[in-house]
Amino acid sequence: MINIDLNNLNPLEKEIYNTLNQKALTIPHIRITQAAEFCGCSISKISKVVKKLGFINYKQFMGFLYGETTPIITESNELKRLKQFIEDFDPKIVDDFINMIDKFERIILFGYGPSYIAAQYFEYKLHTITNKYSIALQDVLSVKNMADSKTLLVIFTTTGTFKSFEDVYKSTKQNGCTVLVVSEEYNPSLVNSCDNLFWLSKYNQSNNLKPHEKTRTVFFIFIEEVIQRLRFM
Repeated sequence: MINIDLNNLNPLEKEIYNTLNQKALTIPHIRITQAAEFCGCSISKISKVVKKLGFINYKQFMGFLYGETTPIITESNELKRLKQFIEDFDPKIVDDFINMIDKFERIILFGYGPSYIAAQYFEYKLHTITNKYSIALQDVLSVKNMADSKTLLVIFTTTGTFKSFEDVYKSTKQNGCTVLVVSEEYNPSLVNSCDNLFWLSKYNQSNNLKPHEKTRTVFFIFIEEVIQRLRFM
């Protein structure tokens, strides 16, 4: 994306732009050294004007002046993956999730690292539309102390490989707590760490990324779908 803003230029910079715009009408392939000569300024000044206009570099700016098509940058694999996720999204999983949280008086939202941030966001959104008690935690001891038979523990994890949840599951089950794992990527071993497992996406992120490096965008999409459904119930 390019945002060309001529108003961002001072009078001298506008003069440089206008000069090059006119020169490009009659002179093909103006080199940056020629541009500096035409405008009576330094090469660095030309580069500065180009950047202030919103272009990545001088070559892209020249392409604009000559009316050439801006090269299309192939979208990232992450964008493709998210498009696939949205196209295949099954709203039933939202209904199933809401049916689960309706059965409990308290909701504990748990996650490690960036997944905890998603849990915090969910807590905030829930507080805006429901009176049900909900809290985001990343401290295992606090989770153990709060969990009981009236509590649903919702664990957010992207891969389930950063850290095991078996200890959390076993200790909270002793207090009668029900544990739901919401995992972005499919991981069969997670069934040993919960009573229910929601697998959100069949389109995995790059294996080159470590768990904490992976995006949590799928979580936020899921959370917003839950919130929108609750809002109109």
